[in-house]
Amino acid sequence: INDTPPTLVRTNKFTSGFQSIVEAYGVGDYREASPAPYTIITFPFLFAVMFGDLGHGMVMTLFALWMVLTEKKRRRKRSGNEIWMMFFDGRYIILMMGLFSVYTGLIYNDCFSKSLNIFGSGWSVRAMFTNQQWTNETLQTNALLTLDPNVSGVFSGPYPFGIDPIWNMAANRLSFLNSYKMKMSVIIGVVHMSFGVVLSVFNHLHFRQKFNVYLLFLPELLFLLCLFGYLVCMILYKWVAFGSRDSCLAPSILIHFINMFLMQGGDITPLYPGQTGLQIFLVVVAMLSVPVLLLGKPLYLYWLYRGGKGLRRRRVSGFRNDVVSVHGILHIILILLQFDFADVLLHQVIHTIEYCLGCISNTASYLRLWALSLAHAQLSEVLWAMVMRLGLRVTTRLGVLVLVPVFGLFAVLTVSILLVMEGLSAFLHALRLHWVEFQNKFYHGTGVKFVPFDFSLLPSVFEQDGLL
Repeated sequence: INDTPPTLVRTNKFTSGFQSIVEAYGVGDYREASPAPYTIITFPFLFAVMFGDLGHGMVMTLFALWMVLTEKKRRRKRSGNEIWMMFFDGRYIILMMGLFSVYTGLIYNDCFSKSLNIFGSGWSVRAMFTNQQWTNETLQTNALLTLDPNVSGVFSGPYPFGIDPIWNMAANRLSFLNSYKMKMSVIIGVVHMSFGVVLSVFNHLHFRQKFNVYLLFLPELLFLLCLFGYLVCMILYKWVAFGSRDSCLAPSILIHFINMFLMQGGDITPLYPGQTGLQIFLVVVAMLSVPVLLLGKPLYLYWLYRGGKGLRRRRVSGFRNDVVSVHGILHIILILLQFDFADVLLHQVIHTIEYCLGCISNTASYLRLWALSLAHAQLSEVLWAMVMRLGLRVTTRLGVLVLVPVFGLFAVLTVSILLVMEGLSAFLHALRLHWVEFQNKFYHGTGVKFVPFDFSLLPSVFEQDGLL
């Protein structure tokens, strides 16, 4: 029972890269739920949220597609360049990241820092002039005019897909994208963490540890959803209930969230009727889940140790035909035979503090999606303004000759800075979000990787032992 069985996860050339990402954190325990199948989707998606650009995504996709189509030839010619082999081994990861970046680039309507006018803008300039009474003198005396969406009748309706291209010309574009991407990052983060907590229940049920479902899974899920799940609900409610015309009347969600912990709210306008009572109820439920998470499992194991021996024997005899169940239950019996209440309680205290504080820090950690997305967009815009715009300003016949080296410089800087450096940065941040914020909710990663017996490995072992 003490020996840990080795873990074997069968992969192919597509899934092996994502499995390597997971195993870099830790090899899974025997028959533990693996995060690799979900990482195939969530990892490139979180990368693309930070890297979202249609042009850069297309370049990355074409590069990865070239490696995929020539993989047989490249595999026969094994290169000694370690960096190139790292890119080649992760070709399917790069392909997925590029495809998802194309999708998020269409959502952001961002292509090399420029917007695409695919469906036409829903902004009506004539309505803007009519409602705000702009004249030619207004246009001549103002270098910048804010495109304010609060003016009634300016937008014809919701944009079909992505962000309206008119925002690329607006003076308040950055403040609009700040609010949009920050709230989107919080929503994605809470959904991602909640999914990780839900996956933990499959481990509990698979190893026949149903008490962990009631004493670990439910308190963790209630604590997360009652606080930060409610924050997501407030964000969605504010988007639906308050339009652009009455955005000045929309209350601050941050103030409401702070007042929720203080159990106040009478001094500000509520979002909806009965808000204060519901918030007090959610805080009480979240606070009550903490002692259950802290003391539930230690007290239950102590009860089994003091008087549950017959119960344990009946469970083992009832599951003799299920090897996995017997292994899990025998493991529990071994823990109880060596039971130390102080040690179990200390371990649970550490887990409770780490989880409760982690819910706060992990939610804030997902704001890196917002920060890196804005940083990538700003770097792309600066590169276009400092390089390409200089070449496009030359309107004479020599402009074509000037544009060739300018475009070459723009291409080199785009590949080296925005694709390689920014791509590596987004890759590492997406890696951290999976290792720390997602996998620690259900994945232990303390197993032993299965290594098949191979005679070719024996001489090296003998040499290490000094036998040869």
